[in-house]
Amino acid sequence: MQRVVPEDLVALARGAAMLGTGGGGDPYIGRLLAEQAMRAHGPVEIVGLDEVPDDAVVLPVAMMGAPTVMVEKIPSTQQLTVAVQALSRYLGTTPTHVACMEAGGVNSTLPFVAAAELGLPLVDGDAMGRAFPELQMVLPTLNGVEATPMSIVDEKGNQGVLDTVDNRWAERLARSATIDMGCSAIISLYAMSGAMTRRSFVPGTLSLCIQIGRAIERARAEHQDPVRAAADRIGGRVLHTGKVVDVSRRTQTGFARGEASIDGVDADLGRRCVLRFQNEHLIAELDGVVGVTTPDLIMVLETDTGEPVTTEGLRYGHRVSVVVAPCDERWHTPAGIELVGPRYFGYDVDPVRYDRIPA
Repeated sequence: MQRVVPEDLVALARGAAMLGTGGGGDPYIGRLLAEQAMRAHGPVEIVGLDEVPDDAVVLPVAMMGAPTVMVEKIPSTQQLTVAVQALSRYLGTTPTHVACMEAGGVNSTLPFVAAAELGLPLVDGDAMGRAFPELQMVLPTLNGVEATPMSIVDEKGNQGVLDTVDNRWAERLARSATIDMGCSAIISLYAMSGAMTRRSFVPGTLSLCIQIGRAIERARAEHQDPVRAAADRIGGRVLHTGKVVDVSRRTQTGFARGEASIDGVDADLGRRCVLRFQNEHLIAELDGVVGVTTPDLIMVLETDTGEPVTTEGLRYGHRVSVVVAPCDERWHTPAGIELVGPRYFGYDVDPVRYDRIPA
């Protein structure tokens, strides 16, 4: 068990934004909400998967919708607690733990709000090991866990519970409701026992987020390369360094979709990297050749500071580095590729792993 205090959240949000592969929502907004809740209610205990009892009642909570919208339509702390309580009431049970659905941006910090407000421990892990744009795209789906019943709550006070025939229908109906709610909502779903959580989650991701954030801070303080420090901490590598020369971004069917072009500098001078994203970065092309694809991690960091850049934060002139790293190996199974591989997102390419391009 580890106690997380508000002062830890800067490092945690930074690491979460990196693992979020460009998506998962604005980490700054999530951090401020978590700090507010923790200063009002005290620190949050995060517990390792091995510490969660078999009969625990674990209720994950997350933001659903387009990160571009959440920058302006900020959720309230009450939405988080209402979402958990609505699902708990429907299930007729009392939650013992809160959990994160993804290691990414706001969805790694918002659960701290619910944990602080409800006085519950937070599981040190997540359901992806990164971020993905659709709610069925989690490891619990591969383990046969049902997404529903799930609650959905907006900032106006509207709330409901969905109970669907499968996890793809949960995504489809919840996405429609989210669009009607203004393209962002708070959800609680994938209610699990402690035993199922251990089988389905990626362990230690919240601790890892803090470690990544501190590695970046330490490298800056020691005048070292913060991008390489972050890449080394997650077993990844720097794929490309350059300047953003074009960004095409649009909010469509509840997602932030688009492409970004990065012209190389220094050792990458004369090369162009194109990133294609749907909330998260899904494809990285080098000079027109697919270099890395989902499910492996494609992340963008500011070259000088190592600060992660979300897809909604990419701007012309940004000096950035593209970092790639391995995903949880379960995503590379046939079922995992069918769920989150590039063809699911409409790209006519086979998966390309992060380590297939020569350094």
